[in-house]
Amino acid sequence: MTTVVDAETRALRRARRTIAGQIAVAITFVVLVAGGIAYWILVRGQVAEVDRQLEYTIGQGPAKTPPGCVWLVTPQGHAPAGPLPFTLPPAPSVPHAGDVVTEERAMGDTVYTIRTVNRDGQVWQAFFEQGYLIADRHQLLLGLGAAELVVLVVAVVSGYLLAQRAIRPLGEALRRQRTFVADASHELRAPLTRLHTRTQLLAHRGRAVQDDLDALVAGTREMGEVVDDLLLSAQAGKERPRLVPVQLATLAEQAVAAESVRASDRRVELRLRRSPGLEDVVSGVPTALRRVLSALLDNALGHTPPGGSIEVSLANPDPRHVELRVRDTGAGFPQQHADRLFERFAHGSNGEGRRFGLGLALVQEVVTGHGGTIAATGSPGAGATFTLRFARV
Repeated sequence: MTTVVDAETRALRRARRTIAGQIAVAITFVVLVAGGIAYWILVRGQVAEVDRQLEYTIGQGPAKTPPGCVWLVTPQGHAPAGPLPFTLPPAPSVPHAGDVVTEERAMGDTVYTIRTVNRDGQVWQAFFEQGYLIADRHQLLLGLGAAELVVLVVAVVSGYLLAQRAIRPLGEALRRQRTFVADASHELRAPLTRLHTRTQLLAHRGRAVQDDLDALVAGTREMGEVVDDLLLSAQAGKERPRLVPVQLATLAEQAVAAESVRASDRRVELRLRRSPGLEDVVSGVPTALRRVLSALLDNALGHTPPGGSIEVSLANPDPRHVELRVRDTGAGFPQQHADRLFERFAHGSNGEGRRFGLGLALVQEVVTGHGGTIAATGSPGAGATFTLRFARV
């Protein structure tokens, strides 16, 4: 069975490899761009040098010996003296005086830059042999390739080391979180089991307090389910829970019944309303949806003063959805702060309920995890309404 430790280890390894790869790619790209710029500068410089040599040779004419790697061919002969190292190609058309044509042509085992000029009605050609220029380019490319390979290896190694150092605090945080969940689950499991057992024993001793004891047993069972979920998340692989058909009205009845005594003690009216012909079956995890209702009622009770009321209603806004609303007449909130209600550790200044924002944040996670939506509306002093919408099955 895949454990959370194995899954987290694989996730951290993937993160390290990803970060190392990104660092290596970034550094390699920078070096590659720098190499490309260096190669471009070299080629541009070579082209400019060839132009200067050809222009100088044609300007000086055959009276002066051309620079090395340059030959001048005129109707009167060629310079320097001696046989040409190439077969003279046909000259391009330069019909007018001053016309210039520059071209590159492969001849033999090398490449020549040829400049053809119409000089006072005569065709002159200057040939520049690019052999050493091409060798310089190849040498530069070879050096850049070797440097790129070295940089790539160094970037991968250094990127992996940096990624490992960056990921280490995250791994430690995950380990501490896992330890906390496991410890909390184990520490809570034993007293909850004892409490559940004792309430079951009391339930068999008489009917006078039977209803209260049944509610107490149900409450401890619900707490046990929460602990079981925490323990499962600490021990097992993060598998998607199995979804089953759930009647929201039944869960709402149970949640209202569980909070009825608390509401009565606070002198808050708590009621449940279902629309006629309600179709309320959705696909979900019963324990998770039960905790959603419990958290919403806890929030409403914590923010509703004595004499107020809380209404849980269910309806079908359209044939494909079920809508559950929890409306209270409590402290309310500014509508512009509605989104902040679902932020972790955010809280308002009114009420006695959960003040850390974690409950509503988890409510939103559960609802969206079931493919549903949740929205909050309210105004200061006029209460709040939480609307949940799920797809029917």
